[in-house]
Amino acid sequence: MIHYDCRYYRGDRPCDFHKVTGVVCRDCPHYSIAGEKILLIKLDAAGDVLRTTSLLPGLKKRFPQSFLTWITRAGSLPLFLHNPLVDRVLPLQPEGLVSVLSETFDLALNLDTSPLSSSLQALVRAGEKKGFTLDGSGRAAPCGPEAETWLEMSVFDNVKRANRKTCQTLIREISGLPPPDGEIVLNLSPEEIARGGKFAQENGLRADDLVIGFNTGGGRRWKWKKWTREGTLALARLCRDRLRAKILLYGGPEEEERNAWLVREGEGLFIDTGCRNDLRTFFALLNLSRLLVTSDTLALHAAAGLKKKVVALFGPTSAAEIELYGRGEKVVAPVPCVCCYRPDCDVEPNCMESIDPETVFAAVHRLLLPEDPER
Repeated sequence: MIHYDCRYYRGDRPCDFHKVTGVVCRDCPHYSIAGEKILLIKLDAAGDVLRTTSLLPGLKKRFPQSFLTWITRAGSLPLFLHNPLVDRVLPLQPEGLVSVLSETFDLALNLDTSPLSSSLQALVRAGEKKGFTLDGSGRAAPCGPEAETWLEMSVFDNVKRANRKTCQTLIREISGLPPPDGEIVLNLSPEEIARGGKFAQENGLRADDLVIGFNTGGGRRWKWKKWTREGTLALARLCRDRLRAKILLYGGPEEEERNAWLVREGEGLFIDTGCRNDLRTFFALLNLSRLLVTSDTLALHAAAGLKKKVVALFGPTSAAEIELYGRGEKVVAPVPCVCCYRPDCDVEPNCMESIDPETVFAAVHRLLLPEDPER
């Protein structure tokens, strides 16, 4: 006999339990009936995909026997490694699309108003759909009234600026889940933790060192999300001189020139983690920091998922939408045009240039030394 309804059934190959122990369906102690079939569509961008994992605890609590499938772009697949709350992750490629479109789901969640995500939601067969789909004219439309606010925020900058709810709260409400909001799910394997430990050992980091991370990236869409090189350098010197901290420098390929400048001008101030790490190595190295200073980007959500303290810097994007789970502080540029969501800027000084290193250091100090009378 074969348990076709088991969540571990694959069909084209043995399940892991049979492969390892030889157990068969008739007497398998791991037999688990797959309950409600849920599809989650979240494609762009990696940071948004990661913070959307905050829905998973609530979904699994409401549907404990559910079989949850997530479809996303191939570049985001590593985000789901070691995540026990997702049963299957499919790439936005022919094989993933064929699989999704050949099945019937009990619930389909699309939390993105993009044409591609909404098209996929429109094509999927599901008993219930939440989030966004396409209307008869091929335009993005809410599946229900609970998604109307998010759509208005996507269309009108003034509505987005006025919003005071976090992204996690908004997508939870769209999904019909009760409060509280869940946390981002990001788990490291023992091997990944060891990989980070090897880097620490090779670079002279001790267990009792105060390690602060500086992430210099800001994504591609809004180039002004990045803080200035000069501000980053000044803050690093404050952290070294006043806190005796060790400074880890993080970034991606687009930050190579910026981080090289910081390493050169810092003259031994920074420990460079490199800009060509794969996602999982980046997370393993990020885990070495007790606190991360970052703008609104993937590293912010990763640090939140790793339960790190975070000082987050905001200029052109919304600080209100970001959830730090009580472990961080937000430093918002002191300019009237903050949260403009403009891709370019001709204001001088611009919002990120207006953020003072002493202000950021004060936030770092409060988070790391809350009882220090010198703060």
